[in-house]
Amino acid sequence: MHSLKVLILEDNPFQRMALHQMLNANQVFDVLTAGSVEAALCELEQRGPVDIALCDLHMDGEDGLSLIGYLADTGQAGAVIILSSAEASVLDSAAQLARQRGVRILGALQKPASAAAIGALLAQRLSLAGAPETARFEYTEPTALPPLDSAHDYRAQWIPYFQPKVGAGGELVGVELLARWQHPTLGLLAPGRFLPQLEQAGLITVLTWHMLELALSLSHRLLMSRGRALPVAVNIPPQLLDQPDFVPGLQLLLERFAVQPQMLTLEVIEQSARQMAVVQFENLLRLRMAGCRLSIDDFGTGASNIQRLLELPFNELKIPAEFVRGMAEDRRKSAVVGGALFMAKRMALDVVVEGVETAEDYAAVSMLGSPAIQGYFIARPMGEADLMNWLDDLEHRPEHVLAFRSIRPDRAPAGK
Repeated sequence: MHSLKVLILEDNPFQRMALHQMLNANQVFDVLTAGSVEAALCELEQRGPVDIALCDLHMDGEDGLSLIGYLADTGQAGAVIILSSAEASVLDSAAQLARQRGVRILGALQKPASAAAIGALLAQRLSLAGAPETARFEYTEPTALPPLDSAHDYRAQWIPYFQPKVGAGGELVGVELLARWQHPTLGLLAPGRFLPQLEQAGLITVLTWHMLELALSLSHRLLMSRGRALPVAVNIPPQLLDQPDFVPGLQLLLERFAVQPQMLTLEVIEQSARQMAVVQFENLLRLRMAGCRLSIDDFGTGASNIQRLLELPFNELKIPAEFVRGMAEDRRKSAVVGGALFMAKRMALDVVVEGVETAEDYAAVSMLGSPAIQGYFIARPMGEADLMNWLDDLEHRPEHVLAFRSIRPDRAPAGK
């Protein structure tokens, strides 16, 4: 870990020195220290961006949230570790606020932190980046996406990435299709870089139909080559459900690729508490009547998700990452996830828990039930060629791709 560059924001001189020594003990020697937010900004200006910022919340003057806000706006830290003597709920809320602003949070530690705990988070930074130890984060301001022409055909540049979902025993449940843009000048773009512009240009519907076609094409090709269609899930924006011809068009697509409707899960995002239009309600009902599976995405984050579960014929609910990250250490999150799993079981709904990134959170979820699992702990989103290799490994060498094979089933989650 010697190549990491780390900033410490801590106003207590003794604790600042102790943190510096803990980093040195973890073979991190490129360390910037600051006793105030102002001093931290000066260090970043003079010495450039860092891989990780260790950020205390309580400070004299501007607090640690101010620095996190600055890092969110400028991207001058690859990740952040929050340190504080505050109660766990405050740390969790601070981490959630940072994530909403686009900051990668490695963890939130209560003081006094230990060298081992910090070392584990440093290792996680390298693991999540998928980079060798010689790698270093370098920030560059993202180049703005040029204005889009709503009449232009961009479909050749929109490519699918796939994130597998597995069951409690390691069996493949399916994959979720995630859109990427292979831009001719800007390179591979994540959705956050282009979805707002597509919304403004009125191209979200075109993108969704393209993703549906790619999903069903892959499912059919695997049916032909391996004897079993691949279950696929695609996000459906609300505006597509407004279109009366959506269901007939989807049925034609299913017939074209000879894929059974139950192989397709449509993940519906609840964006507001507004009353669902009759055409949307009817389209969802017809989709279920046709045999497609319906999933309510980001369950618990909308204003009327429970009402929707009672009104609409969903097969599945997805528990979002906000409730899952750190649940091994947070009884409140564990209670929320456990309650959702209990409710889903009573309603005969399948459950997908997404955002499972660590062995501890996987173990905590497993103690509450046997949902399908999705997240970096299982597999990152990947291109089609990498997915084929991953599926081969899952079939022939599952221990190489499923890290939870090393977790004992009787292991109790940390903090319980």
